[in-house]
Amino acid sequence: MSKENNDSDHHGKIVEVEEVVEFTPAYRWQHWIRALTIVVLTITGFYIAYPFIEPSANVEPTNFLYADMRAIHIAFGFLMIAAVLIKTYLTLFGKAHTYKSELVSIKDLINPKIWIQQLGYYLFLSKHPHLHGIYNPLQFMAYMGMYVLFYLLTITGLVLHIHVYHEGLGGVLYGVGRWFETLMGGLANVREIHHISMWALLIIIVIHIYMAVFNAVFGKNGSMDAIFSGMKWNKNIKQ
Repeated sequence: MSKENNDSDHHGKIVEVEEVVEFTPAYRWQHWIRALTIVVLTITGFYIAYPFIEPSANVEPTNFLYADMRAIHIAFGFLMIAAVLIKTYLTLFGKAHTYKSELVSIKDLINPKIWIQQLGYYLFLSKHPHLHGIYNPLQFMAYMGMYVLFYLLTITGLVLHIHVYHEGLGGVLYGVGRWFETLMGGLANVREIHHISMWALLIIIVIHIYMAVFNAVFGKNGSMDAIFSGMKWNKNIKQ
């Protein structure tokens, strides 16, 4: 579904503006769920690594702040895992245009001309290239890197989980978890990889937000609004 509107720019050319669906509701929901989980997991993760708040001492057995932080961390960790798995499924098997365009972005990734034009655009030297997919090469690399980190956080998080909770899901995953633990060189390395992956993810998120604002300001097509409304504007200039 799209809406079209014609207008004239200051050079007298006709500009055709078309409203198109950029992100489906499922895409937007899992995006904001992941964003929420990252915020909560970062705060609680810092606390678990270094308890920077100490509850007031009292004689009652109610000082369970550390345990509460761990419980919140685990709950939101599984919520993040669910969102990442849903997004992975949609990317690989989703039938909507958004998900198909994500895989088509691989064509732009291996196109040197697109790389040159995209770098020129970010340096204010050229116009934005015409893309076949939904992401430009730099966006696609950041996107793939982000998901590598999500899965590293998932695997290392589950390995740490099985050493605290030995029944239920922890018991089911214990065997494969110990295999990953050995592969990574021991539990201390697992924890270190978990922390490093978090820091790397935070760096990518900062870059992601900056580039989203950059494209929204200079692209002027509602690309940043699309993650809220799902819609963006494509402009076609006619002579």
